[in-house]
Amino acid sequence: MRRLNRGIEPIIAVVILVAVTLVIAIGVIGWIMGWWGTFGATESLQPYPDSYIDVANKALVLHLKNTGSASAVIYKIEVAGIGVVTGTISTTGTVTGTISVAGTEVTVGPGAEGTLVVTLPGNAVAGATYLVRIYTRAGNVIPINVQAK
Repeated sequence: MRRLNRGIEPIIAVVILVAVTLVIAIGVIGWIMGWWGTFGATESLQPYPDSYIDVANKALVLHLKNTGSASAVIYKIEVAGIGVVTGTISTTGTVTGTISVAGTEVTVGPGAEGTLVVTLPGNAVAGATYLVRIYTRAGNVIPINVQAK
């Protein structure tokens, strides 16, 4: 009985390996360069130092700008020593770009800048500085120190 011990030809194996390598390389380069839509886009929320806590109205006033190329969705705001913000969120002043509020989530579009007013769950002490953490759906945590006035 005769056994056949044949595999694929070496030239065909090389062609298959080169083709697979090219497909993977194009995919990686496309992902890095952002050719596949928002997968390459990033959010970059920048809080401004003129943000503060309004003691009289129990409100956090955040001046934010999204300098990234993707929308940033804020789902939680935490103020150290006061708690997690779960109250009303509204926009005030001049807003450039798209900032929308849906329930307790805020969407800040690419290039958008504006002021958010958030109701605090507790009282702040005038003159004290508080650490505020802004959590986004993309997994970013943006810290900012704000003063209570």
